Amino acid sequence: MRVNQHPILSFDTKEEITFTFNGKPMKGMMGDTIASALHANGVKKLSESIHLKRPRGFYCAIGNCASCNMIVDGKPNVRTCITPLKEGMRVEFQHGKGHVYET
Repeated sequence: MRVNQHPILSFDTKEEITFTFNGKPMKGMMGDTIASALHANGVKKLSESIHLKRPRGFYCAIGNCASCNMIVDGKPNVRTCITPLKEGMRVEFQHGKGHVYET
């Protein structure tokens, strides 16, 4: 869901961006974070608790917690709430703590 009309605020039309989430093509807008684009596409579960596997969604939305960590272009533990969406990104759900990423 994306807010398109508001009684006080106006929203400029922005360039559409395509990306994939778990192999499924999705669309976002220039200026979106990964998490906001996923949310606009109906994806509410961004991660799960380590031990009980309970779903986690937006929590802090400022990069302080780990509730939105995902694998982005092969790199684990990316905080999607503060990472800008880019054309062609590959975003994947991350199970557990992720693995060590070597550059």
